[in-house]
Amino acid sequence: MSLNIEDKKAVVAAVAAELAAAQTLVIAEYRGIEVSSMTKLRAQAREQGVYLRVLKNTLVRRAVAGTQFEALAEQMVGPLVYGISTDPVAAAKVLHQFAKADDKIIVKAGSYNGDVLNAAQVAELASIPSREELLSKLLYVMQAPVAGFARALAALAEKQAEAA
Repeated sequence: MSLNIEDKKAVVAAVAAELAAAQTLVIAEYRGIEVSSMTKLRAQAREQGVYLRVLKNTLVRRAVAGTQFEALAEQMVGPLVYGISTDPVAAAKVLHQFAKADDKIIVKAGSYNGDVLNAAQVAELASIPSREELLSKLLYVMQAPVAGFARALAALAEKQAEAA
């Protein structure tokens, strides 16, 4: 069913609003994918906070005009699914990992920080740990000296208790 002009304007405005806050846009071709697979992909994207939609390319080209993602417009050809995220790696990670499991999804390109990325660069971006993973590693590194000091104190107290 085709959209009327007001619906198209609403879609462009919604996508433009998502892009205004986004750091990453990843596009992937979905030719021949089953509905159940697409449903799984959408669920994974939702869990990671990724805005994932199948959109008309002309509408997305209008939405990216004047944004940092404008250079990606020439890549928007064919049946595409768009992953938009405020987290720099979330969209790339969701689509790249799903593409490994389902060969019907093919990551075509992406854009991060105003730079256009090819499929290999999107895969590299997907391999970067997420913000939560990096924060947990930082917390572990910060906690390790304190935990070691506490164990040393406990061992010293135990040793003195045995000597007495």
